[in-house]
Amino acid sequence: MRQTKIVATISDQRCDKEFLSSLFDAGMNVARINTAHITTESCKVLVENIRSVSNSIAILIDTKGPEIRTCSVQNELEVREGETVTFSSSPIITNTTNICVNYEKFVADLKVGNKILIDDGDIEFTVEKKQNDRLICHVENSGTVKRKKSINVPGIKIDLPSLTERDKEFISFAIQYELDFIAHSFVRNKKDVLEVQKMLDEQKSEIRIIAKIENLEGVDNIDEILEVAYGIMVARGDLGIELPEERIPTVQRNLVRKAILNKKPVIIATQMLHSMIEHPRPTRAEVSDVASAIYMRTDAIMLSGETAYGKYPVETINVMNNIALEVEPDRDRRYDVLLPPIKNEIPAYLAQSAIRAAKDMKLNAIITATTTGKTARYLAAYRSNIPVFAKCHSHRVVRELALSFGVHATYLSMRKNKIRIQKAALQELIANGTIDLHDVIVYIGGRFGENSGASFMEISTPDKLLLKFKMILEYISPLSGKLT
Repeated sequence: MRQTKIVATISDQRCDKEFLSSLFDAGMNVARINTAHITTESCKVLVENIRSVSNSIAILIDTKGPEIRTCSVQNELEVREGETVTFSSSPIITNTTNICVNYEKFVADLKVGNKILIDDGDIEFTVEKKQNDRLICHVENSGTVKRKKSINVPGIKIDLPSLTERDKEFISFAIQYELDFIAHSFVRNKKDVLEVQKMLDEQKSEIRIIAKIENLEGVDNIDEILEVAYGIMVARGDLGIELPEERIPTVQRNLVRKAILNKKPVIIATQMLHSMIEHPRPTRAEVSDVASAIYMRTDAIMLSGETAYGKYPVETINVMNNIALEVEPDRDRRYDVLLPPIKNEIPAYLAQSAIRAAKDMKLNAIITATTTGKTARYLAAYRSNIPVFAKCHSHRVVRELALSFGVHATYLSMRKNKIRIQKAALQELIANGTIDLHDVIVYIGGRFGENSGASFMEISTPDKLLLKFKMILEYISPLSGKLT
């Protein structure tokens, strides 16, 4: 069973139920919605169609975040290598060519020698002179500057508010429709995450925040970001513009390691199978890129344009799925296993022990029943090559675990006591053929209340465990009226 999860971006231009079903059947675990070019009305249609396909598909919605763009009033402008242009925070009528920027402090924040990159780095400028209201810049390569195009200034800290009005509108939408994840763009520090969390807390929302790491400031502050975010996304598009390209592999590997050590989900994103937007087969370099992310033990790998508007969306997911199935069994023989610190947490200790037992004793499965998903996430952090089956008492938790490595989560309604929960979990897994009565499994469970976490681990076969549960239930049944 594939352990690395697949996130697929869905566009409002192609979101009919039949199409979404084909992506789900191919292996999509999480549907991502990019809010950059849609309205809340079209987003509502997307959400309804995704949910009509399966209640187990998690929905992740992107915010635009604090970003700089060319002004909405910017006329298309042809620039040629070697020319001189100006940048300002408002339209300027002069004899020279001017590029308008939507950030008021743009001129103040930049210095002579800084680089300015437009439209994902396609056009580059160098600041040569600085005046009170404008920057005089040298055009490094020819191109067309259009309105509302992204602007990057590598290495410069930009003092933009964490949330735009558009972000707030879509966060409110996500709360109203009870989505699962908000991927907040251009996170620079933990304050940016807490701004989103504040909105969620005010509405008592359980939506989880994924911090998109796509600038140098976010990389430098990753430790404090991981303290407050549910997980992170390594968004290599803007990150590849902000940093020299040769640094990206090292930074990516370090971010994945940091997330694993903090027991937080991590997604690798951007151009993973980009050529499949137009072609039915990926390049060998793309296959190696996907395999490299899996070797790093990332929780999830993400598709963008490949599924949003590409010609071969289902084939792309199939390729990604096949790469994962080929690479995952080979991983433990080639790379050291990270062991996240336990930090005096009983569930973390049990998770680590269960993974070791499963590997040493060649067990068939790891099983847990969970209310919050915490034990399952800890099991994911230790990156077992043995499948983890989590029976969750909430459909939301089922979807949250769609981003956790190696966890196969399904819904199980709450029972009167822990013994009945454990019995029902085993019975359902046996009934659907996931495990056999005589498989050797490790079960992680709790005895001390709904939200207290795991407190014990047991290695046995399902038939013996079911017999034990039966005897316990028969014993306590006459006492049930006296038990709390």
